[in-house]
Amino acid sequence: MMVSAINIHFCIRKKPILDHVSIDLLPGEVVSILGPNGAGKSTLLKILSGEKNCEKGAVSINQVPLASINPQRLAKYRAVMPQHSTVNFPYTVEEIVALGILSHDTNAPSGRLMEEVLELTGIKHLKERMIDDLSGGEKQRVQLARVLLQIWEDKPYARYLFLDEPTSSMDIAQQHQVLRLVRHLRKKNIGVLAILHDLNLAAQYSDKVMLMKNGSVKAFGSARTIMTAENLSMVYGHPISVMTHPLNDEQVIITSESTEYSTLASIKTA
Repeated sequence: MMVSAINIHFCIRKKPILDHVSIDLLPGEVVSILGPNGAGKSTLLKILSGEKNCEKGAVSINQVPLASINPQRLAKYRAVMPQHSTVNFPYTVEEIVALGILSHDTNAPSGRLMEEVLELTGIKHLKERMIDDLSGGEKQRVQLARVLLQIWEDKPYARYLFLDEPTSSMDIAQQHQVLRLVRHLRKKNIGVLAILHDLNLAAQYSDKVMLMKNGSVKAFGSARTIMTAENLSMVYGHPISVMTHPLNDEQVIITSESTEYSTLASIKTA
């Protein structure tokens, strides 16, 4: 059981956005997609989640072709948290989160599940607040609670969570709280695919990492193996160093001032 994509190809105005991309997402693992802006990360996530159709290639969820799964059934298999979520009506936090129940069976214990995700995402105290009154980071946690509720009920089949920059508006403590929660999902037979920009967070919380550039995959494998200084510098076009933390043996990613910037700065100050 997995989400599987084979040789995905997608163009906009004949320009390749994804060029023969393949990936497997297994239940019980966290995979992060890394790469510069315009690498095709969000487009790949939309194709894997069923929001967009690929022009060439094949996508399946739990060995079933994605194109053959109707939306109601698909909602039981996967949940998606997009990069930006807009709410055009004056809903409370609890009402927004409750939208995740729509994919549940009618006899599901939705009240208990709701309380669990509100507690885990740290927004239980906000449930009666209006969504428009919240900060950007609080709104992100509300949307995370909604998609978690969609797949939180234990099932005999594998489920998947797709996250597009889920911590972009959060402070440091909230980022780690959310990603610890994401790692916890592995115990619930859930696979997670996340687009991240913070390389250190990706190194700390990912089981596997995919590096993308110009619509193609440059490297894919275990986080420690793939996140080397050579690979990261190549993908981002910027000098990046990878060191080992002296206390916990984790990878520490450090960006350096580029040679081009140093040259330009010396000219301006001359």
